[in-house]
Amino acid sequence: MVYDTIVIGAGVAGLTAALNLRRGGLTTLLLEQETVGGQVAISPRIENIPSIVEISGEDYIAKLFDQVLELGTDFELEEVQSVEKDADIFTVKTNYNTYQAKTAIIASGVVHRQLGVHNEEHFIGHGLSYCAVCDGAFYKDKEIVVIGDANSALQYAFALAKTSKKVHICALFDHLFADKILIDRLKDAPNIDVTFNLSLKEFLGNEKLEGLRFVNTQTEEEVLYKVDGCFVAIGQVPNNERYQNLVDLNNGFIVVDKNMQTKTTGLYAAGDCIDKKYRQIVLAENDGAIAAISIINYLAIKN
Repeated sequence: MVYDTIVIGAGVAGLTAALNLRRGGLTTLLLEQETVGGQVAISPRIENIPSIVEISGEDYIAKLFDQVLELGTDFELEEVQSVEKDADIFTVKTNYNTYQAKTAIIASGVVHRQLGVHNEEHFIGHGLSYCAVCDGAFYKDKEIVVIGDANSALQYAFALAKTSKKVHICALFDHLFADKILIDRLKDAPNIDVTFNLSLKEFLGNEKLEGLRFVNTQTEEEVLYKVDGCFVAIGQVPNNERYQNLVDLNNGFIVVDKNMQTKTTGLYAAGDCIDKKYRQIVLAENDGAIAAISIINYLAIKN
């Protein structure tokens, strides 16, 4: 079978694209390698979607995913390894199968940024995590550190503070970059404290994480935390190298035009994987919708 479109990635942008493609009557295959919803699915609290005062990322994605499936979108949990174009047909190879389509949308999102500190890989899953929702339950009544200074770090801290004894937010700079509403909420969280100007130098422990060694960037004083766990929330990075045969990249992000089309005709990209200034849920929805509508119009003219 040759699909009208293959959507790579079932995050907000990919799901929104699939929604609009099916509403436009196009046969659509949605591929996702890990978790439906991407980064949003593990967000404990979303407050910036118009008309929705508050919703968990899990609930938001569940509603959107159900809507997409009910419209008849084919879905497979497989990892895309390569995309090729021959004449007017795209061939998408995964770790299990090979699929073909007339067009494609890359909506592969981003992955968690690591600190690059020695032994970081060693402690992942042994006291070090990048997902508060996934692993927070393991630290009930424990003392933990959250590394970061923006919205994700504060959201992690609030989620963890509900069950953890103490949460230390360690920020690299001398202020927080989070939304004011989140910063103000810190006043009502007695078991959360914030320390600025801390640069992590070392994870401490043997088989299991036992502590962290920081250096104060202003005083050069060494600061030690003896904790049971550490959560890193310092942003995300793209993972688009596998598509570079068909797209232009800028600092790893895919370059698109106003129609979300890449340099390859019929190949589009949307969401956090593209080169753009701002990244929010509503903007990912916008990207996905534009890519889908562009494909509907492209195929209508082509056919």
